[in-house]
Amino acid sequence: MQTTIQFNDLTLRDGQQSIAATRMTTPQAMRVLPHLIEAGFPVLELWGGAILDSAVRFLNENPWQRLEQFYALTRGKTAIRALLRGQNLFAYQPYPDDLVIAFIKAAIEAGIGEMRVFDALNDERNLQTSLLAVRAYGALADGALSYTTSPVHTRQYYVNYARTLVEMGAQRITIKDMAGILAPQNTVSLINALKDAVNVPITLHTHDTAGVGTLNAILAMRAGVDAIDCAVTPFAGGNSHPPIEVLLPFAEMLGIEHNLNTAAILQAQENLFTIYDELADVIPGHGKYYAPVDPDAIDRRKVESILNLLEKGDAPALEAAIDETRALLRGLQYPPHDPRIFESQIPGGMLSNLQNQLREMQQPDILPQVMAEIPVVRRDVGYVPLVTPTSQIVGSQAVFNIVSGQRYSFVSEEFKMLLCGEFGRTPIPPNRALVETVLDDSHVLKKYRPAAYLMPVLEDVETPPFVHNQQELLLHLLLGASADKFLQQQAAAG
Repeated sequence: MQTTIQFNDLTLRDGQQSIAATRMTTPQAMRVLPHLIEAGFPVLELWGGAILDSAVRFLNENPWQRLEQFYALTRGKTAIRALLRGQNLFAYQPYPDDLVIAFIKAAIEAGIGEMRVFDALNDERNLQTSLLAVRAYGALADGALSYTTSPVHTRQYYVNYARTLVEMGAQRITIKDMAGILAPQNTVSLINALKDAVNVPITLHTHDTAGVGTLNAILAMRAGVDAIDCAVTPFAGGNSHPPIEVLLPFAEMLGIEHNLNTAAILQAQENLFTIYDELADVIPGHGKYYAPVDPDAIDRRKVESILNLLEKGDAPALEAAIDETRALLRGLQYPPHDPRIFESQIPGGMLSNLQNQLREMQQPDILPQVMAEIPVVRRDVGYVPLVTPTSQIVGSQAVFNIVSGQRYSFVSEEFKMLLCGEFGRTPIPPNRALVETVLDDSHVLKKYRPAAYLMPVLEDVETPPFVHNQQELLLHLLLGASADKFLQQQAAAG
């Protein structure tokens, strides 16, 4: 068994995206960041994903200024990681190569030390430009496998994809289990297969939505995974990542060194509880769950019991370990698991946003129907993994189907784009009958890499008067009207 493990903290990016719909402000994050640095996490995921859009659209903040403030504190102490949606950058549709390259260059110059790139369809063509640019401008390139289950997505499928990403320049491979649906029965074999197939470090990224993320992290430690993504309570557990407070006792009982400062983690936790209360309006179920968790106070007998069950290695023992881990988390007041996630495959960030959106529509009660409809829509579009932007496209279509009462009576433009191949190649071709029903002669099915159909934009762009530098220009080109509104307000304020 390995002797050390790298824990990466995602509290201020994916943690708050999964629990609080990415509404944490920069000042709030800055109250916590010094403690996370002091805790000794070698990598902090602080940028990318939904951060840019949310900062501009909801928080009236400049995401570049957020990154600059973060880098001023972290420089020389820990690496900042950003999540990049491949050819989609930090938004929801493919962008031309010149914009992808320019955005990556600017992000690395502003302080990004590692960039995790993924494609929602696992179409490697959508990662060519981003992987090359990340390597060219000096950051570490982390290639992620968007994990899902279907008749297509076998262990060999992921092994082949990992090999392809490494050949394309990935220096690390991440199992990106965005919905937390990796079955514990398959965790060890998948990690072992990847470690045998590629000679780069392997990271496990998972969520606790379905109630197996924390146990999978424990299994991954025992299997020799190189790194595990985690978060600090109360932005951990539930829709978010395995809580670092719970993982530490397991690492210590296994004799694995983690090199983290527990006192600093508890200081971060104390600040995060205050912020959690400040964000109550956007946190579904606020006040029902979460309490301070001291790693040193966790019952070591329960930890030992779970490890003993894993040591047995048979199916009944593994099932018992799942139950005991869930019971341990419930006892520490983490949110209960949702078994429907194994079927719906809704990722954590999507679930919190979906709950908020249905509340705003004054139809929160249709959530179970929507969750049952999502797998139907996903199958019809070729078993796409559910992660931005496919999660939003499939989720929205499921809502339309339920609200209208007639499947596909209304279809969004993004859904048509997905059927046409404008986001890339789906794992298998979409349902032919659906394609013939939804698309007409004006729609052309795309054969080549989506960006091959896109003209460069930077040479021809006319810079608006409210754009004053390259970073603002990139926001304007990436986020369109929402960025323009923000930039105009910023310019008017002087």
